[in-house]
Amino acid sequence: MDLPHTRLSRRIDAAVRRVGDAASWLWAVLLVVVVLNVVLRYAFGEGRIELEEIQWHLYAAGFLVALGYTFESDDHIRVDFLRARLSPRTRGWVELYGILLLLLPFVALVLVSAVPFVASSWQQAEVSVAPGGLPFRWAMKGMILAGFALLLLAAFARLVRVTCFLFGFPKPDRN
Repeated sequence: MDLPHTRLSRRIDAAVRRVGDAASWLWAVLLVVVVLNVVLRYAFGEGRIELEEIQWHLYAAGFLVALGYTFESDDHIRVDFLRARLSPRTRGWVELYGILLLLLPFVALVLVSAVPFVASSWQQAEVSVAPGGLPFRWAMKGMILAGFALLLLAAFARLVRVTCFLFGFPKPDRN
């Protein structure tokens, strides 16, 4: 289903895409860190806790940013064998209700729950408890807020596009 774009949805989608494109380099960095860690461990017998921690930090950041990026590009998982049998209008209604009744409440719950979790970590200037571990654990926990905020933006842009498709407002952007 090709939903019409609005001026607002184009701007939000472009911002989400830019962040996702930039964050996609995290996967290349993660690969280098994993290979470096394996080489150090097995070739030189030298395990580094910093490298192990940065691996899961990079993975978590990449995954959290990918939530919004994947939703924006409409590459998320769907029950396609059912969806393919529906008319475009019915798919639009399913999309509308899915966003309003499932996605937005879930994102709101995660964001509301994450704020005190991240704030507490930030106030304590939380660091890794492992000897030689990474500092700034609070920044990694902050990625929960960043990733779900990006997903919220992508969901809002999709909601605008669905309402444009179903109800004709806001007006579609002809560009």
